[in-house]
Formats: sequence, C-alpha cells, structure tokens
Amino acid sequence: MSVQERKERDRANRERLIVATARELAEQQGWDAVTTRRLAERIEYSQPVLYSHFRGKREIIGAVALEGATEMAAALRAATSAVDGHHARVAALAHAYLEFAERNPAVYDALFQLDGGLAFAREDTPEPLKDAFAALLETLGEVAGEGVHPALFTELFWSALHGLATLTRAGRVLPEGAGERLDLLVERLAAL
Repeated sequence: MSVQERKERDRANRERLIVATARELAEQQGWDAVTTRRLAERIEYSQPVLYSHFRGKREIIGAVALEGATEMAAALRAATSAVDGHHARVAALAHAYLEFAERNPAVYDALFQLDGGLAFAREDTPEPLKDAFAALLETLGEVAGEGVHPALFTELFWSALHGLATLTRAGRVLPEGAGERLDLLVERLAAL
C-alpha cells in the first residue's frame, strides 16, 4: 500500500469515527450535546483535525443523515421483500418506517428535523436520500391508484408516516392506538 493510499484510508477511518461518535452522542444525550469540542475530545483528535473533515456541526448532521438514509432504505426493502401482496408490503413498509424512527431518534432528527445542509426533492439531492425515497416509492407506487402520480402518492403516505412518528415520539397521540392508527392509514390511505 502506498503512503497516499494509507493516508486516504486513515482519513476515511477518522471520518467514520467522527460520524459514529456524533451519532452515538446524539442518541445518548440529544443533538445539543454534539459539539465539535466534545467530539474532538471523544475521538481523541484536535478540533482542527475534525474541521479538516467537516466544516462544523451542520455537515456532521448531514453525514449522519446520509448514513441513516442508507440504513432506512435497507430496512424498508428488507421488510417489504419478506412478504407477498400489495397490502402486506404496504403494512410492512409502514411498520418498518415507524420502527426505524423509534429505534433511531437522533438519526431520524438528522434526516428530517435538523439542518444538515442537504437538498431534498431536487436534482442535487444526494443519492442516499433519493434511494430512501425510492424504497418508499417501490412499494407505495404499486397502490397509488389509477390516475394518481406514484411519487405524489408516496409523498402523501410518507407525510402521514412522518406525522405519526413525530407525534408519537412527542407524546401527542396516545400510545395505545398506535396499531389501530397504522392499520387505518394502510387500509384507507392506500385504499387496500
């Protein structure tokens, strides 16, 4: 391995360490606890080293969001590929989405609540974000209905899932009705 290759490998490893540490800290204590000073201390590098990878917290949030989008897409595809039929795939997708949001609140916030400097729904949207949307579209596009644009229907269904995830986490809806709400969403909104 050349010196240059080793330097590139070490840089990539440091970057992964920064993102993993930020994510871990955010999951444990919330995003307010994630500061460049605290990250530098935890990874045992100086702040200038951290800044050589990311210009600040916003870019770190963006990196966590991109990693999370990749994980979400994989979780959605795994859930929908394990079942047969439109109804079962939509239900599996909805459950997997809400489970991802519940298990990964800091990542979910990085994706959808915080400013990570990422473009959504544009030409320059990063590939992991496009792929996460595609994972929704693959299943929801099947049930959009005649004359309904599949991407538009997917956005509407996704909005409902996001609302459920956000309201549930904030304690704004009763936890006892979670299953019933999700069943109603799948049955009525997807007209199955």
